[in-house]
Amino acid sequence: MNIIYMHTHDSGRYIQPYGFNIPTPNLLNLAKESTLFRHCYSAAPVCSASRASLLTGTWPHVNGMIGLAHRGFTLNDYSMHLSKYLAAHDYETALAGAQHEDVHPENLGYQRILKNEKQPDTENTDSVTRDLHSAKIAVEYLEEKALKKDKFFLSFGMTNTHRKYPDHKGRVDDAYVQPPFPLYDTRANREDMADYMTSASVVDQCAGIVIDTLAKTGLDKNTLVIFTTDHGIAFPNMKCSLYDTGIGVSLIVRYPGNSAAGKATDALVSQIDLFPTICELCGLPIPQWTRGKSLKPVLENPDASVNKAIFAEVTYHAAYEPMRCVRTDRYKLIRHFDFHNQRPPSNTDDGLSKRFVMEAGFFKHPIPREQLFDLWLDPVERINLINDPEYQNTYKELSLLLWDWMEKTDDPLLKHPYRVPAPAGAVVNTLSCLQPQKQELE
Repeated sequence: MNIIYMHTHDSGRYIQPYGFNIPTPNLLNLAKESTLFRHCYSAAPVCSASRASLLTGTWPHVNGMIGLAHRGFTLNDYSMHLSKYLAAHDYETALAGAQHEDVHPENLGYQRILKNEKQPDTENTDSVTRDLHSAKIAVEYLEEKALKKDKFFLSFGMTNTHRKYPDHKGRVDDAYVQPPFPLYDTRANREDMADYMTSASVVDQCAGIVIDTLAKTGLDKNTLVIFTTDHGIAFPNMKCSLYDTGIGVSLIVRYPGNSAAGKATDALVSQIDLFPTICELCGLPIPQWTRGKSLKPVLENPDASVNKAIFAEVTYHAAYEPMRCVRTDRYKLIRHFDFHNQRPPSNTDDGLSKRFVMEAGFFKHPIPREQLFDLWLDPVERINLINDPEYQNTYKELSLLLWDWMEKTDDPLLKHPYRVPAPAGAVVNTLSCLQPQKQELE
């Protein structure tokens, strides 16, 4: 079975299949032919760490990607990357468009990095042009593979919905837009969300081009299609936070013969579960290094369950911000490990919404060292129950789960409680730096 991994930057679940008024009809149609995962979570709410985890089946501190690739962080072992593993099992592996696991994509094991003579200059071309071009070269590749009929793995990556967004003016009327909860309903936040919606429509257009090609070539009959994103949207309290708004991601899985196609599942899953899932669906051995669980039982029965708990983490983004969390179906414990008890401003991407909350004092408020949430009663994670007597048994249970996971996975925070070292030459912002692009470096 062929494999297509379609992925975006910073989309969270803000697409139409999850009930949002976002113009993504192609993704909605795909979801209706697939299993829609309502509770999938990334292993990290930051780009490179999340992607590296999905593509190695391990958490960031296990695979080494505890920061951003373009800032000097790397994988410990590139042979663990899905593309290299599949290449060793008779798949042709190809990359069209964006990736964020290494500054040199050839290190990741892709046998073909797809380009053509009309390849745009990535530094001087807008994200819409880049993504439409990536969709075009993905289509050219699929048309070629339909004739050759050998197995392939295609990673099709889109720059959208990463900031800077395309301008919404003339496309979305921001007077009728609701900012993402919990942002205040004001003009700046409505305009910011309208820009996001415009960016998401580009994703949908590009995904639709690829999905239509699968149908036209007949490749849909023997191709596993995975659509997902790396983490939550790039708004305050979302990307680079361990709230569900940061680690909650879309996941749509379609494959031939799926008896549960067109259904949604509430099963608790992590993106590290995708590597073993791909292996099982494609009849490949699951490598020993993977830490996830195959989702095949859930794909066959949406009421099934494979995880009692999932884990997520941040160590570095633009600045150092070490935190870990454990999430069960009902409860979540977030633990911050830095002695700096405020949000590093450069870990929130620049935009209208950041400017609004920053002027209102968002970065002046301290962050609790520990946060415990009852997600069934407080799904927006605003009531910290860490000192509530009724939840002390839950707190102890989750604390043990989190500590046991950190010990068993050799979390570097246990050896370096004051500061996990960054690689030599890595680019790290100061804790007080306001903008990631300013790079007020340590």
